[in-house]
Amino acid sequence: MNEPIPVSRAVDGGTAKLMPDLDRPHAWLLTVDGAPQSYVDLDDPGHLEFEYARRIAHVLDVAAAPGAPLDVLHLGGGALTLPRYLAATRPGSHQVVVEADRGLLELVAEHLPLPSGTGITVSARDARTALEAAPEGSADVIVADVFGGSRVPAHLTSVEYARAAARALRPGGWYTANLADGAPFTFLRSQLATYRTAFAHLALIAEPSVLRGRRFGNAVL
Repeated sequence: MNEPIPVSRAVDGGTAKLMPDLDRPHAWLLTVDGAPQSYVDLDDPGHLEFEYARRIAHVLDVAAAPGAPLDVLHLGGGALTLPRYLAATRPGSHQVVVEADRGLLELVAEHLPLPSGTGITVSARDARTALEAAPEGSADVIVADVFGGSRVPAHLTSVEYARAAARALRPGGWYTANLADGAPFTFLRSQLATYRTAFAHLALIAEPSVLRGRRFGNAVL
């Protein structure tokens, strides 16, 4: 049996690499310009290697009764880790994944193809454009995981963007986003203030070392 071979390719956002996990036979780490982006185990989509992905998965787990299908809009695709997770844990869900990097989508489709019948539709579009075009009240959950380098693009941080997200959700729907910051948390504080203009209830989840300002890291809104 041949060992899996790393793949490197220039994509719209830089140099993407798919590196096999030698401890898990069909698992891969996706990086872009050296920054980890996604981890996928093709044999076990329920395995979530990244802590922030597990946090978002917790939100998906409690968004409806166990196993009930959801309508989900994913802003940012990467290697489709969370869409694969949701397809496995909530069969019959309808998911739309929006990813602006066409080269990245092609790389993932070629080397980490989706199984048939997942209910996942992938679209090469800008996240803000896709969100504003989404029908009102069309999503049970919106998952936002969009980064340019280590930061969320500015056009996805405004009051207008937050209100577009609220408009696209059904009553009782959930918006969840992967954010990143470090002490003194200028960005996180500004995002909390921004989302208070559109949502009545907010929660921020992160590892204690991040919230205590000991290191830069991910926080799930």
